[in-house]
Amino acid sequence: MDSSCTRRTWLAAAGGTALLAGCSSLPTPPEPAIDASPWAAQSAAPGSSRPWRHQPFPGKAPTQFKYAREDGRHAVSVTASSSASMLRRRLRIEPADLGSVVFSWKVPALIADADMASGESDDAPVRVMLVFDGDRSRFSARDAMLSELMRALTGEEMPYATLMYSWCSRREAGTVVTNARTSRVRTVVVESGPQKLNRWLDYRRNVRADFERAFGEPPGALVGVAIMSDSDNTRSLARAWYGPLHFLPPPAGGR
Repeated sequence: MDSSCTRRTWLAAAGGTALLAGCSSLPTPPEPAIDASPWAAQSAAPGSSRPWRHQPFPGKAPTQFKYAREDGRHAVSVTASSSASMLRRRLRIEPADLGSVVFSWKVPALIADADMASGESDDAPVRVMLVFDGDRSRFSARDAMLSELMRALTGEEMPYATLMYSWCSRREAGTVVTNARTSRVRTVVVESGPQKLNRWLDYRRNVRADFERAFGEPPGALVGVAIMSDSDNTRSLARAWYGPLHFLPPPAGGR
């Protein structure tokens, strides 16, 4: 492989990692209709009053996010048409204060050709993403190079770790999938197959336990949260609804 081809490969990997990690050099205004909605009011972020922002990605068509009522619930309605972007919020929860994340979604159909373990078809109808701080000096040589490229491309640091919850059509619930581009992005499959489509599903996940299982180490501070539906790799159409997302403190007296 010649040097120009190698450089293009690494730039593509850095761009894909920036997408998954929620980084972009593009300034993004708050989403007024969403941030002022009952959905946002019910999506509590301890110690943060920062708004929800729509995060587009260079070279990608944006996914559509709108406030909606679905089956009597406050929701964000999402339509991804060969697109990828996210709705994200910055926050900070210290490791000692990490408890559970509570979220819900309703998905009418899966993406038939999606495979989250493949860099070529890593799409998903729903993702809840948690972004963590940590010691970047522990990055592998590959991830350190991706981090440098990401900083050059986006002006933001590559997150130390990104933990995602998603619905997979191929792998069993409970599976942990490492991203094809970087080991610093890992997904916990919380739903699998088509059996529970077209209904609201509610989850309460222990953030610390899931992080330790996925990464094999204790988590650092939680510094961001996002919802993301993407179909750009498979050039397909995906729809979903997300219910309010909030965090609960750890049990009194311990983890």
